[in-house]
Amino acid sequence: MTGPNGQETVESDAARLTAWLMTLVFDRRYGDLAQLRRVTASSSTRYQAGWFAADQDKREVFEQVAFLFAVYHRGVGTPTRGHGSFGEAARRIGRPAARGPEDPGATRLVDRIVSSRRVPWRHLQHGVARLRACEQRPPSWTELAVDLDRWNDRRARVAYRWAVDFHEPRSQSPTSGQKGSST
Repeated sequence: MTGPNGQETVESDAARLTAWLMTLVFDRRYGDLAQLRRVTASSSTRYQAGWFAADQDKREVFEQVAFLFAVYHRGVGTPTRGHGSFGEAARRIGRPAARGPEDPGATRLVDRIVSSRRVPWRHLQHGVARLRACEQRPPSWTELAVDLDRWNDRRARVAYRWAVDFHEPRSQSPTSGQKGSST
């Protein structure tokens, strides 16, 4: 089990990984990003991503998050840190008329992800590719690394939280639907 201090370490390591990945895009190191996208690559860049994990047991998670980052940022000149959990990001998948739970493909994808006992790398890759294709913001790369590190921690309930984030009702703007609104 990861204690509070161990969790803080993972969070700070994941934040450093995200900063390094963003630097690769800022510095236009497209060759390094391409190496990260090669699933079976024996490249030093992929291993460099794993070095950001203080604990060797977490290296694979960091390497895989770097892969997902590179998939999203292929041919992109401006990096993005992303926002929210993967479940929240998956709400943005689909066409403008039907996104998230209203899109059957997005719903099936999230169902496959949250029902997996092991980290569903292939489905996450598909989700990141769909976000890129829909020109939508990805999940927070830092939060993704932390969540995937805790995937099998029953107390963390990562899959459950992602499902809740995905199905959360769309919030209304503060003025819409309120009686007595002055605007």
